[in-house]
Amino acid sequence: MARNGWAPQRPEVRLPSALPAYDGGALERDGDYDGLEFAGLDLAGQDGGGARFLDCRLVRCGLDGVRLPAARVLDSVLDGVRGVGAELGGALLRDVEVHEARLGGVQLHGAVLERVLFRGGKIDYANFRAARLRDVVFEGCVLSDVDFGAAELTRVAFVDCALVRADLTAARLLDVDLRGAAPLEVSAGLDRLSGATVTPLQLIDLAPALAEHLGLRVEP
Repeated sequence: MARNGWAPQRPEVRLPSALPAYDGGALERDGDYDGLEFAGLDLAGQDGGGARFLDCRLVRCGLDGVRLPAARVLDSVLDGVRGVGAELGGALLRDVEVHEARLGGVQLHGAVLERVLFRGGKIDYANFRAARLRDVVFEGCVLSDVDFGAAELTRVAFVDCALVRADLTAARLLDVDLRGAAPLEVSAGLDRLSGATVTPLQLIDLAPALAEHLGLRVEP
């Protein structure tokens, strides 16, 4: 169970109101992007594996099939990004805010997320398998069919979120606050909820699935 007084540390991203616009063409592998704004760009299918984004702002960019494996995104804001199949396996996101994203099938397997805020938007079929999430907040967003298999979640909170069909198979949870998730649906890995906090009402809603998982017969 989450311990009293423990809550995620939120990112404190302070970017200038105006940043130089990026006009350097396609992303480059191992590229170095510092203090730039990517506004309204279609990055679909581009390969920026291993790139570093520091103090950057991405606004309304298309991310269909963009490849950013092992990228580092630091002290940056992603606002209104959208796309299907973005590849960020093994990436590092630290002190990052993601606002009103609409993402499908984003690949974050093996990624490290530290002090990351997801606010608003909709994320479907995200793959966080074997990822490490520390001080991460999902706020006011819809998450469906999210795979947290074998992931480590430490000080993670769901605030005014919908969490639908979450897979927690082999996940490790510590100080995870699920009380703000409505609905809260766990499709697999109910036995991994140790380390999480839920409300009494959520527990009642989870009871049938827990009984089935335990092989418990409930009869009048």
